[in-house]
Amino acid sequence: MLGIVGLIALLSVLGLSLIITRFATIALGMTGLSEHAARFQARSAFTGTGFTTQEAEKVVQHPVRRRIIMGLMIIRSAGLVTIVISLILSFAGAEEESQTLWRLAAFIGGVFLLLLLSRSHYVNIILSFVMNRVLKRWSNLEIRDYFSLLRLHGDYHVTELALNEGDWLVGKKIEQCRLRDEGVLILGLVREDGSYVGAPKADTDFYSGDTLILYGRAEALKELDQRQSGSKGDRAHETAVGEQRRHLAEQDRQEREHKEKREREI
Repeated sequence: MLGIVGLIALLSVLGLSLIITRFATIALGMTGLSEHAARFQARSAFTGTGFTTQEAEKVVQHPVRRRIIMGLMIIRSAGLVTIVISLILSFAGAEEESQTLWRLAAFIGGVFLLLLLSRSHYVNIILSFVMNRVLKRWSNLEIRDYFSLLRLHGDYHVTELALNEGDWLVGKKIEQCRLRDEGVLILGLVREDGSYVGAPKADTDFYSGDTLILYGRAEALKELDQRQSGSKGDRAHETAVGEQRRHLAEQDRQEREHKEKREREI
């Protein structure tokens, strides 16, 4: 009986840990961090790995983010001890080998189920709603959900692209790249020395070590990140331009259908 109680306690603690880190990820994302950076910082704080990154510095300098991270650290201190105790209780009470195997199988199955729930889209919607209410109550700062603000639905994303020697963009000006023809917008760029250029002009140069903040279709952004300099990269650019034209044509068709539908309803 003691082993069953320990197993239930262990799965409960693990499930609560997943929910807490998911909450923290959503909360950090609502303060302006990208999804990947928010997830990394939340897991780093909860596990106590203590990585030092530029995102970590942004967390320390932001009062709301500091509260979130401090909360994770406090919860982690108690959570790890509880997990160890529950794990000992789960398997120490097994008198037979078959009981140990059964509890191990139940443990693995429970962890798998928790992982599925943690990745649920519906769970994410509920947590986003609750965390938004909590953040507004905790802080008098203007917190915005940039995911909703930028309408990042469907295939569109905001991402960071680090430039290295040999990349197609390096050594070019913005106007030479014609990224807008590919459906990619440049929101800003961070120079290697940390300086930021917001809404860069057409004559802005790209250098190795720059980090671009881009908005566009996920497939186009992924291809651009892998594109190398030279004639092969130029051909890839022309292919991307053609793909964007087809995408716009399909978008125009959908808009015409929507307009006709609205006119018929009127």
